Amino acid sequence: MWSGDELDLDAYLARIGYDIERDGELAPDLRTLTALHRAHASAIPFENLDVALGRPIPLDLKSLQAKLVERRRGGYCYEQNSLLAAALERIGFHVAGRGARNRSRGAALPPVTHALLVVTVEGEQWLADVGFGWQGPLEPVPLRDGVRVEQDGWTFGIGVEDDGIHVLRSLRATGWMDVYAFSPQTYQPGDFTVLNHYSSSHPQSRFLGQVVAQRPGMDVRRSLLRETLSLVRADGSVEERIVTADELAATLEAEFGIELDAEERAGLERVHAAGV
Repeated sequence: MWSGDELDLDAYLARIGYDIERDGELAPDLRTLTALHRAHASAIPFENLDVALGRPIPLDLKSLQAKLVERRRGGYCYEQNSLLAAALERIGFHVAGRGARNRSRGAALPPVTHALLVVTVEGEQWLADVGFGWQGPLEPVPLRDGVRVEQDGWTFGIGVEDDGIHVLRSLRATGWMDVYAFSPQTYQPGDFTVLNHYSSSHPQSRFLGQVVAQRPGMDVRRSLLRETLSLVRADGSVEERIVTADELAATLEAEFGIELDAEERAGLERVHAAGV
């Protein structure tokens, strides 16, 4: 389903910093799922740079490996979670896709544009999502109504609404906030391709015409959205500064570990300057 048999697992593990001798043998169990999820989310940044440059976003595994693993770039949800799904499938996990509505922007009702995973371990379902940027979980979250988990000072919860709609929630200084909501309907890789087409090319997509890079973290979560770099902490404090076009490449490398070639740098500086 997720082309796990085509994955260069050793290269993927090296990319996310997972060492089998240090971190343990791989098996389709909760310890492995948790360790891989945390390592992936910590190592591979969320970013839309190819979308901003007007490039296509292929989701075949060969392309994902070339970009996220070999070139050490990041990607957005369809890329990140497709790569994680391939790794988990290769190890022996049962992995299914889901499509979610982003609720983090308030009362608006957006279309289903976010892709996440549900992984079954010993009969229990776990939300796995390394593709929601700074607001996403570092570790899997059990899909049980009323569950509450704390991850390095960041607290997430699950609620179940009518028709079996699951809601991922995050506890902030001001109280609980809905992050996104999704139905139990299974999404296949082909469904991710359809969502990806909208997000990478539709005029109303929020990923067009601006630079986005984000990374969850233990102490600080980082977000670059257009010209604003935000450093968000679990206690609700936020540091912000404006990033100019001349500072963009250095900021992407220092804060997110993204290195650009000369063509990418020039193109993104133009997009960034126009967006400001």
